[in-house]
Amino acid sequence: MGNIRVGIDVGGTFTDFTVLDDETGDMRHFKVSSTPHDPSEAIETGIAGFAERGLQASDVIHFGHGTTVATNMVIERRGGKTGLLTTEGFRDVLEIGRQTRPDLFDMSVRKPDPLVVRPLRLEVAERLGPAGEIIVPLDEAGVEAAAERFKQEGVEAVAIGFLHSYRNPVHERRAGEIISKRLPGVFISLSSDVLPEFREYERISTTVMNAYLMPRMDGYLDRFMTRSRKAGIEAKPYTIHSNGGLMSTETARNYPVRTCLSGPAAGVVGASLVGKAASFPDIITYDVGGTSTDVALIANGKPAYSTDRDVAGYSIRCPMVDVNVIGAGGGSIAWLDDAGGLKVGPQSAAAVPGPAAYGKGGTDATISDANIVLQRLNPVALLDGAMPVDREAALKAVGAVAEKIGRSVEDTAWGIIRIAVANMARAIRAVSMDKGHDLTPFALMAFGGAGPLHSSLVAAETGLNTVIIPESPGTMCARGVLLSDVTRDFVSTQIKRVQGESWLDIRSALEGLEVQALEWLEAETIPDEKRALQHIAEARYAGQNHEIRVEGILSTPEDFAARFAEAHRVVYGYALNDHPVEIVNLRIQAIGHAGRPLQTVPAVAGTMKDAIVGEREVYIDPQTGWLTVPVYKRGSMPQAERFSGPAIIEELTSTTYVLPGQSGVVDAYGNIILSFVKDRA
Repeated sequence: MGNIRVGIDVGGTFTDFTVLDDETGDMRHFKVSSTPHDPSEAIETGIAGFAERGLQASDVIHFGHGTTVATNMVIERRGGKTGLLTTEGFRDVLEIGRQTRPDLFDMSVRKPDPLVVRPLRLEVAERLGPAGEIIVPLDEAGVEAAAERFKQEGVEAVAIGFLHSYRNPVHERRAGEIISKRLPGVFISLSSDVLPEFREYERISTTVMNAYLMPRMDGYLDRFMTRSRKAGIEAKPYTIHSNGGLMSTETARNYPVRTCLSGPAAGVVGASLVGKAASFPDIITYDVGGTSTDVALIANGKPAYSTDRDVAGYSIRCPMVDVNVIGAGGGSIAWLDDAGGLKVGPQSAAAVPGPAAYGKGGTDATISDANIVLQRLNPVALLDGAMPVDREAALKAVGAVAEKIGRSVEDTAWGIIRIAVANMARAIRAVSMDKGHDLTPFALMAFGGAGPLHSSLVAAETGLNTVIIPESPGTMCARGVLLSDVTRDFVSTQIKRVQGESWLDIRSALEGLEVQALEWLEAETIPDEKRALQHIAEARYAGQNHEIRVEGILSTPEDFAARFAEAHRVVYGYALNDHPVEIVNLRIQAIGHAGRPLQTVPAVAGTMKDAIVGEREVYIDPQTGWLTVPVYKRGSMPQAERFSGPAIIEELTSTTYVLPGQSGVVDAYGNIILSFVKDRA
């Protein structure tokens, strides 16, 4: 291979690699076992294996990775010891939060403890007005006293969040200078840098999480860079962030909070590009791993975005791909509730002890065990024979559940899968129908190790007619990292009406953001021909409390008001004619476009019959029972020749189950396109 581009996705069980030859378009995929104690170790192992695959690390010209390091740190509470300095009277904003109660009638729900304990939430006299004017000057002696307290307590990071600093960062910056001088080596996070937007709770909460993550993320990125250099890669490394773009390692060090949805966002980006290339711009992504199912909506080739999200119970605000995550994966455990009802997940057997059939000590019945019992998954071995499977252990685990509910082992396994599919279908409706989208034009794109196995069942449950199984679905997130653009958002809070002189102020603020964005693109050495700027406004009707996202050039007030009305109609089902519209936040997304677009794959010789590697008995449902179905080897399936279900398609990273009543074909990009023979509408 010549100049190559590498995308890496660091997962809990496997670290996935996708390698693209920038000259020929040839793409390869492979996996190595993850190393949770130090994720960078698995990356080094994978790069060290380049030579045996005919690759040279010195040929790498682009190097990006997605990681769950930040998310796992929050979940496991492994961040650095953090202090908070805030405006006098506001130390408890972090703990008070908002009055939203998603579990209003559940008396057992407890909010997680704040990331900064109350003794380390310190106040200082200062005050800015809502226009950024100084009302009370910064008490610098108070800042020095706070720095001394932080030093005595041994904090590793300090978050600074003052009222209205998004309008004027002068007090935060001065306080940061004082603390940095008194506490050299301590990480400092300013809310005016991390999130220069109004709403003090979200701004302070996001800034605190950023500070909390900085010490450990800095260490991880150091090891990541050292190991990749040691392995022979000289290319500048990038990390994917939650909005689906790539950022430099230095940016990731300073803003680790932006990586909290790194892995799932990469999968959505990859799916959108694969879908557009294959002429499917409207897609529901369906990513099923061992522990969770991630779903997202892509309309007209663009993923849906959100700005507010909880991560392990903590509120963060930054542009993110709108991914709905539920606890349903191959390792999800089947159990009985107090009334004897069968439930599946969110508890997971994880990689260790894992499903019972995997022989790593697991004894609980999981979704994977149910599929092995029904022989939808290979009952002998997975990963092209590299991973032995113990079907007797799966039968024993599922049989224990069957005995409790008084059903046969097959019916119980089928029931476990049906319950999991119903849960997954609810997640799909949450990102589509619940937000005003008609599912009719959408296709379901299934990836992750367990996505293709359940995709047709989920499509039938939700009424989707088309299912897309991309090439090497188990490494889609790594492909997404590889194909992502380099991006960064620049934001300015306005809260101004879309009219008259206010519009001139909005245009002026937009021009200022464009200058910042172009300076950043220059600093990132993005060539002129690969640069782009995207305009985004977060707006609302006057009197509303929350805003919605509107993309596109801000040409005239009338044009923007019309586009906002249409966006409002999509989200809420109505629009208010002649009601004042106000822009809350302006954003410019600076984009450095990635390399070449997706290429078609070489055609496979032979016929579909030649791709059949055997047959096996598969349990379809209680009415049909067991049927003998063909087993196809995916790499041997030719393009354009149609085949019919029921069928099993096996490959290294996944298994696809094709239902009776479905037919399929392989397209020019190597995707398997499944559709129901008759329109079920």
